[in-house]
Amino acid sequence: MFDRYQAGEQAILVHVDFPDESSREDLAEFKMLVSSAGVEALDVATGKRNTPHPKFFVGSGKASEIAEMVRLHDANVILFNHSLSPSQEKHIEALCECRVVDRTTLILDIFAQRARTHEGKMQVELAQLKHLSSRLIRGWTHLERQKGGIGLRGPGETQLETDRRLLRERISNILKRLEKVERQRQQGRRLRTRAEIPTISLVGYTNAGKSTLFNCITKADVYIADQLFATLDPTLRKIEVEGVGRVILADTVGFIRHLPHDLVAAFKATLTETREAELLLHVVDISDERRSENIEQVEDVLTEIEAGEVPQLMICNKIDNLHDISPRIDRDETGMPIRVWLSAQANIGIDLLFEALAERLGREIVQHSLKIPPNAGKLRGALYQLNCITGEHFDEQGNCLVNIKMPKREWDRLIKQESDELEGFIES
Repeated sequence: MFDRYQAGEQAILVHVDFPDESSREDLAEFKMLVSSAGVEALDVATGKRNTPHPKFFVGSGKASEIAEMVRLHDANVILFNHSLSPSQEKHIEALCECRVVDRTTLILDIFAQRARTHEGKMQVELAQLKHLSSRLIRGWTHLERQKGGIGLRGPGETQLETDRRLLRERISNILKRLEKVERQRQQGRRLRTRAEIPTISLVGYTNAGKSTLFNCITKADVYIADQLFATLDPTLRKIEVEGVGRVILADTVGFIRHLPHDLVAAFKATLTETREAELLLHVVDISDERRSENIEQVEDVLTEIEAGEVPQLMICNKIDNLHDISPRIDRDETGMPIRVWLSAQANIGIDLLFEALAERLGREIVQHSLKIPPNAGKLRGALYQLNCITGEHFDEQGNCLVNIKMPKREWDRLIKQESDELEGFIES
């Protein structure tokens, strides 16, 4: 829509240090973002300012320096580790004769690369269109001209008005389709609630090792990589926790500081799994020097999506990167697990995680001995599906004598399904 320079894969990075903590970004993390986007960083321009320059963000002198770096390295894109206004993008592009991309647009581009499912692609497109719509307000001047040509002269829509209308129509269309997806997700959650199957959601800073832990627990084959936002589309798997029974584990998108608000809004349907979970596993890369800041950023996003009150169990991951740290469970004053130290990559401490889950999700357990007649083989099959049989043998009459151990909620549901005859099989 804009008459702009074409972006490429050879980039000059721009990072500015601000005294205000809310405006400060991390240069090392920005380099990881650039690498995750598949862009080659040719050089880095750094500087210090108290406030952004209204025209160039970095000041006229630094802007000229960046333009010289672009010509020197023959770069075709400038990546800013900050959010820029449309007018700032316009002025820097005009000076440097090179495409300018800010931090928000870079993150949206990474998400667009990672999206695999139809829902994920729609969510990313929605976030991109909302971000683009703000770029139309003070965009390039040629958009203000009315369309010319035979039959198009005179009063009518300007190009800018046409683009705004097309954006609104596309955004409205995507929102309607995402609402349909949300209704389908709500139906799935209602079925799980009706079946009393608890949901656990993995949350954490991007690249903390959530998908590696997910694969380790569920034996799934979710894509993992040492890069930011390797996981975008949510994945749900069923696991068995001793003393609890069936549990749904959800792997979600990683968070990052200053996550674009449009992105959070677009992924509302996905993040609902987090908001309505019974327990959050907050995965932390304990070997990261910025772990305290990362934890704070995750808490901020959880508050933004109204999941701040959901109970959490912190997972201190990657202990294999530290010396003299053994897997363990930390407990509060009541003895309830609050932290589990483990390494998903090295498969260390996973048994402690299941132990902590059993305690955090544990419910009343029932044990029974049943005498199941030969004509009730369907019931025996149902018990095997629930993975609750601890022992069995057959008597001379062909009756199956089984010992079961299972959560009381599953036992009560089984009695409902198999009618009250099941109670007649209980041996005194």
